[in-house]
Amino acid sequence: MNKLLAVALIAAVSIAGCSSNAKKAREANPAPCPNIVVLKEAARFIDFEGEETAENVAYSGEIVDVTTTCRYFGDKPIDAEISLDFAFGKGPKGQEAEKVFSYFVAVTRKDIEVIAKKEFEVPIKFSKDRPVAVERVDIDKITIPRRDEEVSGVNFEIIVGFNVTPKQAIFNRSGKSLKFPDLK
Repeated sequence: MNKLLAVALIAAVSIAGCSSNAKKAREANPAPCPNIVVLKEAARFIDFEGEETAENVAYSGEIVDVTTTCRYFGDKPIDAEISLDFAFGKGPKGQEAEKVFSYFVAVTRKDIEVIAKKEFEVPIKFSKDRPVAVERVDIDKITIPRRDEEVSGVNFEIIVGFNVTPKQAIFNRSGKSLKFPDLK
């Protein structure tokens, strides 16, 4: 009889532990995060000094990868974090060894309107022997308000891109590409 009671007690504690773990998991990330989108015409940039040729490139940049995590439960706001991986290049016409590049992060109601937009800068140092620099940037706190617990992360998007000029956006939309044979 004591063995039966011990088995029943262990089973009850195990079930309670599963319930507690399920609640913790649900509170950690109960629903989908907002989609993260790299805006196509702002995913890269090339600064030319003159004609659009490889010999006339001053600087270039590309958003290589973006990841996101988020947490929300009940009627709490969505707390999101993103990591952006950038690659920057200094071309033949680039004069400065240190350069600051700017990009933006915007939160939108999916396909409706921009809720918030913030611009950021990333300083880059190029070495003499390596004209390419990579950088990872973490943004630890993006808070997205929700009306109530019925509104999930799929109702929002996080959009990222470089602050490009109209000419750079047209170049990006055109699908043109440059090949840099000397980059290793």
